[in-house]
Amino acid sequence: MKYYIGIDLGGTNVRTLLVDENGKTYSEVKDATEREKGPDFVCSKIIRQIESLDCSICGGIANIEGIGIGVPGPVDTVHGVMIMATNLPGFENYPICEKLSSRFNLPVFIDNDANVAGLAEALLGAGKGKATCYYVTISTGIGGAFIVNGQVVSGGRGHAGEIGNIIVKNNGYKFGGLNPGAVEGEASGTAITRKGKEILGEDKVAHAGDVFRLADEGDVKAQGIVDECVSELATMLANIAHTVDPHCFIIGGGVMKSKRYFYDKLVEQFNAKIHVGMRGYIPLLETELEDCGAIGAAMLPMSRLK
Repeated sequence: MKYYIGIDLGGTNVRTLLVDENGKTYSEVKDATEREKGPDFVCSKIIRQIESLDCSICGGIANIEGIGIGVPGPVDTVHGVMIMATNLPGFENYPICEKLSSRFNLPVFIDNDANVAGLAEALLGAGKGKATCYYVTISTGIGGAFIVNGQVVSGGRGHAGEIGNIIVKNNGYKFGGLNPGAVEGEASGTAITRKGKEILGEDKVAHAGDVFRLADEGDVKAQGIVDECVSELATMLANIAHTVDPHCFIIGGGVMKSKRYFYDKLVEQFNAKIHVGMRGYIPLLETELEDCGAIGAAMLPMSRLK
């Protein structure tokens, strides 16, 4: 049995796990990130977390195969640094992989949090046994990851899978640094909530789930919001399908909590927007794993050290 360390580094919390090749967790340490204290402080905290893991199952840290880190935002996987670090100020180009590798004399890999979540689902969850999987998360934002033969396709500059910037509506809403009409600005949980508040009223909508519920109850305006968003998500999936023709999509994220209100429509519209020969052959599967982050990060060295 081989063992790996996975680190889920977020803007709020950082978690470190000892995981085996089957995804079983043996030891876990979690703490607040305290990102305001800077990358050196956070890196030192991660080192302490790794040293605090109970590695007796494998005879100590020296017998670990490698370390993986999942982080928010695009990553230069070749040089092992974050390209953008909106939620982790100071981590742009910070050599965290180099520092951890030097400290523990182990190979260290880093990738986007959506990529590592997709990797976990591909290796251990809904995509297990499939040659290619496209993972999509629809939550506060929209992200994705393409996994081929158990490895994440990161692209030339780490931006592969940044599907939230795919345009699905001409001259649409401009959200942050994304394109006007990008799917994240039109059909993410944040976008659905924004549209709901604007059209239905602040008092009726606290989150995206309220929009789906009101649509199900017969509110015509809410139904219009849902229909538009489903169409845009189907367009995004069709664009991806025509580009890489995956064996399956694996869909997760907070918006999927309301899937009973829209999922059948999404499947129908997706199949209507792809070539006839593809219809019915690319299933839209739901995520199976409860904890993709740190476990997926631990799968990074397993996938890279083949």
